[in-house]
Amino acid sequence: MRIGIMGLGRMGANMAARLVEAGHEVVAWNRSPAPVEALVKQGAIGAASIEDLVARLEPPRAIWLMVPAGVVDDMIATLRRLLARGDVIIDGGNSHYREDLRRAKTLAEDGIHFVDVGTSGGVWGRHRGYCQMIGGEREIVQRLDPIFAALAPPLDAAPRTAGRTGAPTTAEHGYLHCGPHGAGHFVKMVHNGIEYGLMGAYAEGMNILRHANVGNAQHSVDAETTPLESPELYRYDFDLPAIAELWRRGSVVASWLLDLIASALERDPDLRDFQGRVSDSGEGRWTLKAAIDESVPAPILSTALGERFASRGEADYAHRLLSAMRREFGGHEEKRP
Repeated sequence: MRIGIMGLGRMGANMAARLVEAGHEVVAWNRSPAPVEALVKQGAIGAASIEDLVARLEPPRAIWLMVPAGVVDDMIATLRRLLARGDVIIDGGNSHYREDLRRAKTLAEDGIHFVDVGTSGGVWGRHRGYCQMIGGEREIVQRLDPIFAALAPPLDAAPRTAGRTGAPTTAEHGYLHCGPHGAGHFVKMVHNGIEYGLMGAYAEGMNILRHANVGNAQHSVDAETTPLESPELYRYDFDLPAIAELWRRGSVVASWLLDLIASALERDPDLRDFQGRVSDSGEGRWTLKAAIDESVPAPILSTALGERFASRGEADYAHRLLSAMRREFGGHEEKRP
């Protein structure tokens, strides 16, 4: 199957390469030419412009966007002038599902189909495969099935769930038509919200282990410092890389995220290349907005998102105000490091 891919960043280029390796014809375009040239060497067809990309595809065309959420509308506006009835635009980035509904409705006026695909797999997806959460019209999704199947992980990526019988479903292959327009990005939105919580839990747990030797440290003795009640209980110097390896084997907290933690800690247990400023790309916020609209409690995800804000200094003013209030009501002077 021939497909156009626009946007050859870390994921887009790897997805294009995986499709080429699976025998599909990929017409690739990117704002900068270097990624296109690299893919051409791997067997893709390079496009010099968006117009050139469209011209190299035969109707009904399928074009997959892997661009930042902020430029999706611009890309769609350009494509809308070039495409014809029956063509399909696929948004595989992290767009808000509400935008999918608007875009699908607008494109339908010209008979152009829209499919939203929440794509998970990161930089490892080229070899591991990509989990795909798909929204759109069923017949269009079925038309694109060869593309989804090629991008998806192999069936043996996970053992079959006990009790499942019959032929494997697409979900067991790592891709699923989740529902109408917006459904794919809705599921991916919640997926990323859960990711925030999982990452936060691992980080907090490892931090507790790292500080389990606090009983060996010197402590200030003053009115502003809560004394460590039983120092003898906290004299453990844990080997965090070894513990990460331990938990990867037979533990109920084993996961791919833990595999990545083990890899990072093996390179540098002190994580000296990082400052601890954690970004959020929007999905965590959108997940909480949906939870509020649905009246569904999500305290863990909310805390995880709040911690990301705090990591970037967004809580600094609040912390300074806490110090100010303590001095105002009790004369407590702020302790400095």
